[in-house]
Amino acid sequence: MSRDALRRQIGQLLIAGFNGHQLPVELRALAREFGLGGVILFARNIAEPEQVAELCHDAARLTPQLPLWVSVDQEGGRVARLTAPFTEWPAMATLGRSGDVGLAERFARALASELKAIGITLDFAPVLDVHTNPKNPVIGDRALGEKAAEVARLGAAIIRTLQAQGIAACGKHFPGHGDTQADSHHELPLVEHPPERLREVELVPFRAAIEAGVATIMTAHVLVPALDETRPATLSKRLVTGLLREELKYDGVILSDDLEMKAVANEYAVPSAAVLAVEAGCDGVLICSGDHDTQAAALESLVHAIEDERLRLTRVEDALARLQRAKERFLAAPIAARPPHGRALRAILGRDEHRAIADEMARFL
Repeated sequence: MSRDALRRQIGQLLIAGFNGHQLPVELRALAREFGLGGVILFARNIAEPEQVAELCHDAARLTPQLPLWVSVDQEGGRVARLTAPFTEWPAMATLGRSGDVGLAERFARALASELKAIGITLDFAPVLDVHTNPKNPVIGDRALGEKAAEVARLGAAIIRTLQAQGIAACGKHFPGHGDTQADSHHELPLVEHPPERLREVELVPFRAAIEAGVATIMTAHVLVPALDETRPATLSKRLVTGLLREELKYDGVILSDDLEMKAVANEYAVPSAAVLAVEAGCDGVLICSGDHDTQAAALESLVHAIEDERLRLTRVEDALARLQRAKERFLAAPIAARPPHGRALRAILGRDEHRAIADEMARFL
């Protein structure tokens, strides 16, 4: 691959956050120079459904040679970027308490229909962490349950249903964030279990997700000393390549959690972390704040690391190939000339059938 070709493609490894209700000129410039793998939406990007549909439509077409992922964290409960008139879903712990796979499937089918209506193609859900620590400040009721087998059963049902409806799912946060006492948004959590315990508990839902064909898996910014004493999971080749790719035989797309979270950023500059994450085995990185200078610097660092042979070109080519296969699987349909709007759009969002499912879930709050 020539240097020019590398620069034009390296942005495929980035899912970028941005500010505002429209695509910023700086993000468009980034996509022109480097390409771009996708965008992630937050509450700061969302005004009302028609605006979001227009934004998603514009984002998907930002690089004509390969569509972008248009992604969001729409879990339900505390982590939901899309609020009314979208259906407001209870926390996933409700599904765990119900134990009802059918209800989980109906939830996922309804969620997918609303995401598809506005042009979201990748949802960073479900959470596959096993909530074994009641003092955990960041997972809590985001988890499907306290028992690995139940999280695996319900998580796999959500993944299968979302993806059958054309929404790529993401199992998170590998290798498990459920038994921690720190929030990785602010500091580096510690997972102090031996490998045997991880295989018996934390990894069980991820195995089920892999069997269900999950499109993407997101790494956690946690330190697991039994497997790597120095680097958090996102930056650890032992965890990303050794455990997830080789031991668990996962052949899909591995994405980092946001590299600007302090669990990583307190110790590693974002551009350096991007290189280490890809070297470890991640196929893409999230840089979410909307600081486009930082995003550009991360892409430049990846190019320079390849040129300096600190990062193998074959590792990047492998990542690009995995990303392309996933996009061919989920983004093959032509993008409509215009996004949906008006009554046709509003008829799908928050419809009575979906609210009835949310009400049924809420019985288990």
